[in-house]
Amino acid sequence: MKNILGRKVGMTSVFTDDGRSVPVTVIAAGPCTIVERKTKEKHGYDAVALGYESLKRSRVNRALGGHFKKQGVEAMRFVREFRDEPEGEVGQSVTVTGFEPGDRVDVVGISKGHGFAGGIKRHNFRGGGASHGSMIHRQPASNGDTNAGRTTKGSRRPGHFGVDRTTLQNLEVVRADGERNVLLVRGAVPGAKNSLVIVRQTVKTRNRKP
Repeated sequence: MKNILGRKVGMTSVFTDDGRSVPVTVIAAGPCTIVERKTKEKHGYDAVALGYESLKRSRVNRALGGHFKKQGVEAMRFVREFRDEPEGEVGQSVTVTGFEPGDRVDVVGISKGHGFAGGIKRHNFRGGGASHGSMIHRQPASNGDTNAGRTTKGSRRPGHFGVDRTTLQNLEVVRADGERNVLLVRGAVPGAKNSLVIVRQTVKTRNRKP
Protein backbone atom coordinates (compact mmCIF):
# COMPACT_ATOMS: atom_id res chain seq x y z
CA MET A 1 0.00 0.00 0.00
CA LYS A 2 1.40 3.37 -1.04
CA ASN A 3 -0.76 5.50 1.27
CA ILE A 4 0.35 6.56 4.74
CA LEU A 5 0.01 9.26 7.40
CA GLY A 6 2.87 11.00 9.16
CA ARG A 7 4.29 14.19 10.60
CA LYS A 8 6.59 16.65 8.87
CA VAL A 9 9.94 16.72 10.68
CA GLY A 10 11.81 19.28 8.59
CA MET A 11 14.13 19.59 5.61
CA THR A 12 17.66 18.45 4.90
CA SER A 13 19.72 17.28 1.93
CA VAL A 14 21.07 13.89 0.94
CA PHE A 15 23.54 12.71 -1.67
CA THR A 16 22.39 10.41 -4.45
CA ASP A 17 24.42 7.52 -5.81
CA ASP A 18 25.78 9.72 -8.60
CA GLY A 19 26.98 12.39 -6.14
CA ARG A 20 24.20 14.97 -6.51
CA SER A 21 22.96 16.84 -3.43
CA VAL A 22 19.16 16.64 -3.32
CA PRO A 23 16.96 18.72 -0.97
CA VAL A 24 14.43 16.50 0.80
CA THR A 25 11.66 16.76 3.37
CA VAL A 26 11.85 14.29 6.25
CA ILE A 27 8.48 12.76 7.14
CA ALA A 28 8.04 10.54 10.20
CA ALA A 29 5.47 8.27 8.54
CA GLY A 30 3.60 5.47 10.28
CA PRO A 31 3.30 2.88 11.41
CA CYS A 32 -0.41 3.21 10.67
CA THR A 33 -3.21 0.75 11.35
CA ILE A 34 -6.14 -0.06 9.12
CA VAL A 35 -9.08 0.77 11.40
CA GLU A 36 -11.92 0.21 8.92
CA ARG A 37 -12.57 -1.43 5.58
CA LYS A 38 -15.36 -0.17 3.33
CA THR A 39 -16.77 -2.14 0.40
CA LYS A 40 -18.91 -1.23 -2.57
CA GLU A 41 -21.57 -3.75 -1.54
CA LYS A 42 -22.07 -2.27 1.93
CA HIS A 43 -20.99 1.37 1.66
CA GLY A 44 -21.16 2.10 -2.06
CA TYR A 45 -17.41 2.42 -2.61
CA ASP A 46 -14.15 0.66 -1.82
CA ALA A 47 -11.84 2.31 0.72
CA VAL A 48 -9.66 1.77 3.76
CA ALA A 49 -9.38 4.07 6.78
CA LEU A 50 -5.89 4.46 8.23
CA GLY A 51 -5.31 5.45 11.85
CA TYR A 52 -2.16 7.17 13.07
CA GLU A 53 -0.86 7.70 16.62
CA SER A 54 -2.56 5.68 19.32
CA LEU A 55 -4.75 7.52 21.79
CA LYS A 56 -6.02 6.64 25.26
CA ARG A 57 -9.60 5.38 25.20
CA SER A 58 -10.43 8.00 27.86
CA ARG A 59 -9.50 10.72 25.36
CA VAL A 60 -12.08 9.52 22.82
CA ASN A 61 -15.78 10.35 22.94
CA ARG A 62 -18.29 7.53 23.31
CA ALA A 63 -19.30 7.48 19.65
CA LEU A 64 -15.78 7.08 18.32
CA GLY A 65 -14.83 4.80 21.20
CA GLY A 66 -17.65 2.45 20.29
CA HIS A 67 -16.62 2.55 16.64
CA PHE A 68 -13.04 1.55 17.40
CA LYS A 69 -14.25 -1.14 19.80
CA LYS A 70 -16.58 -2.57 17.17
CA GLN A 71 -13.69 -2.79 14.69
CA GLY A 72 -11.49 -4.43 17.31
CA VAL A 73 -8.68 -1.88 17.09
CA GLU A 74 -7.22 0.64 19.50
CA ALA A 75 -8.28 4.28 19.37
CA MET A 76 -6.29 6.53 17.03
CA ARG A 77 -5.68 10.27 17.11
CA PHE A 78 -5.87 10.76 13.33
CA VAL A 79 -8.03 8.78 10.91
CA ARG A 80 -8.04 9.36 7.16
CA GLU A 81 -9.79 7.46 4.39
CA PHE A 82 -8.28 6.35 1.08
CA ARG A 83 -10.69 5.37 -1.68
CA ASP A 84 -10.25 2.73 -4.37
CA GLU A 85 -7.70 0.88 -2.23
CA PRO A 86 -8.09 -2.88 -2.80
CA GLU A 87 -5.38 -3.97 -0.34
CA GLY A 88 -5.38 -4.42 3.42
CA GLU A 89 -7.59 -5.81 6.16
CA VAL A 90 -8.69 -4.33 9.49
CA GLY A 91 -5.89 -4.45 12.07
CA GLN A 92 -3.12 -4.66 9.48
CA SER A 93 -0.11 -2.39 10.00
CA VAL A 94 1.07 -0.06 7.21
CA THR A 95 4.68 1.17 7.16
CA VAL A 96 7.02 3.00 4.81
CA THR A 97 8.35 -0.33 3.53
CA GLY A 98 5.60 -0.15 0.92
CA PHE A 99 7.47 2.74 -0.73
CA GLU A 100 10.56 2.48 -2.91
CA PRO A 101 13.03 5.09 -4.15
CA GLY A 102 11.70 6.56 -7.36
CA ASP A 103 8.01 6.23 -6.42
CA ARG A 104 5.84 9.25 -7.17
CA VAL A 105 3.52 10.52 -4.44
CA ASP A 106 1.15 13.37 -3.66
CA VAL A 107 1.62 15.03 -0.27
CA VAL A 108 -1.30 16.81 1.43
CA GLY A 109 -0.92 19.19 4.35
CA ILE A 110 -2.23 22.38 5.94
CA SER A 111 -0.16 25.37 4.85
CA LYS A 112 1.45 27.68 7.39
CA GLY A 113 -0.71 30.52 8.68
CA HIS A 114 0.40 34.11 8.00
CA GLY A 115 -2.57 35.96 9.50
CA PHE A 116 -3.96 39.00 7.69
CA ALA A 117 -1.68 39.85 4.76
CA GLY A 118 -1.63 42.47 2.04
CA GLY A 119 -1.67 41.94 -1.70
CA ILE A 120 2.11 41.90 -2.10
CA LYS A 121 2.63 39.06 0.38
CA ARG A 122 -0.60 37.21 -0.36
CA HIS A 123 -0.74 37.46 -4.17
CA ASN A 124 2.79 38.53 -5.13
CA PHE A 125 1.68 41.97 -6.38
CA ARG A 126 4.46 44.15 -7.74
CA GLY A 127 3.64 47.21 -5.64
CA GLY A 128 3.45 50.88 -6.52
CA GLY A 129 6.02 53.58 -6.92
CA ALA A 130 8.68 53.83 -4.25
CA SER A 131 9.71 57.46 -4.62
CA HIS A 132 8.53 61.02 -5.44
CA GLY A 133 5.74 60.98 -2.89
CA SER A 134 3.64 58.26 -4.50
CA MET A 135 2.36 57.15 -1.07
CA ILE A 136 1.06 53.85 -2.49
CA HIS A 137 4.14 51.67 -2.06
CA ARG A 138 2.28 48.55 -0.88
CA GLN A 139 -1.36 49.56 -1.23
CA PRO A 140 -3.71 47.67 -3.57
CA ALA A 141 -4.67 49.45 -6.77
CA SER A 142 -8.11 49.79 -8.37
CA ASN A 143 -10.91 47.65 -6.94
CA GLY A 144 -12.74 47.43 -10.26
CA ASP A 145 -16.01 48.95 -11.43
CA THR A 146 -16.93 51.99 -9.33
CA ASN A 147 -20.58 51.78 -10.39
CA ALA A 148 -21.03 48.29 -8.99
CA GLY A 149 -20.83 49.49 -5.40
CA ARG A 150 -19.39 46.18 -4.25
CA THR A 151 -16.28 44.03 -4.48
CA THR A 152 -16.40 41.54 -7.34
CA LYS A 153 -16.18 37.90 -6.29
CA GLY A 154 -12.76 36.40 -6.90
CA SER A 155 -10.92 39.73 -6.61
CA ARG A 156 -7.41 39.38 -5.26
CA ARG A 157 -7.44 41.61 -2.22
CA PRO A 158 -5.76 41.68 1.20
CA GLY A 159 -7.10 39.09 3.60
CA HIS A 160 -6.39 35.94 5.58
CA PHE A 161 -3.36 34.13 4.21
CA GLY A 162 -2.50 30.47 4.80
CA VAL A 163 -4.06 27.61 6.80
CA ASP A 164 -5.35 26.03 3.58
CA ARG A 165 -5.41 22.37 2.60
CA THR A 166 -2.59 22.20 0.06
CA THR A 167 -1.51 19.33 -2.17
CA LEU A 168 1.84 19.02 -3.93
CA GLN A 169 1.65 16.44 -6.68
CA ASN A 170 4.08 14.08 -8.31
CA LEU A 171 6.90 14.32 -5.76
CA GLU A 172 9.69 11.75 -5.83
CA VAL A 173 10.47 9.41 -2.96
CA VAL A 174 14.23 9.53 -2.42
CA ARG A 175 14.51 7.08 0.48
CA ALA A 176 12.28 4.94 2.69
CA ASP A 177 13.78 3.86 6.02
CA GLY A 178 11.66 1.07 7.47
CA GLU A 179 13.74 0.75 10.65
CA ARG A 180 13.22 4.36 11.71
CA ASN A 181 9.83 4.84 9.98
CA VAL A 182 11.16 7.78 7.97
CA LEU A 183 10.26 8.81 4.45
CA LEU A 184 12.43 11.24 2.45
CA VAL A 185 10.56 13.13 -0.27
CA ARG A 186 12.34 15.38 -2.74
CA GLY A 187 11.51 19.06 -2.37
CA ALA A 188 9.31 20.95 0.07
CA VAL A 189 5.90 19.87 1.33
CA PRO A 190 3.16 22.06 2.85
CA GLY A 191 2.78 22.55 6.56
CA ALA A 192 4.74 23.58 9.62
CA LYS A 193 7.13 21.30 11.48
CA ASN A 194 5.40 18.47 13.35
CA SER A 195 2.18 19.00 11.39
CA LEU A 196 0.14 16.10 9.98
CA VAL A 197 0.73 15.21 6.34
CA ILE A 198 -0.91 12.64 4.08
CA VAL A 199 1.28 10.76 1.62
CA ARG A 200 -0.63 8.99 -1.13
CA GLN A 201 0.10 7.47 -4.51
CA THR A 202 0.14 10.16 -7.16
CA VAL A 203 -2.77 10.60 -9.54
CA LYS A 204 -0.66 12.25 -12.25
CA THR A 205 1.72 9.63 -13.55
CA ARG A 206 2.82 6.08 -13.03
CA ASN A 207 6.23 5.22 -11.63
CA ARG A 208 9.02 5.91 -14.05
CA LYS A 209 11.76 3.40 -13.47
CA PRO A 210 15.05 4.00 -15.34
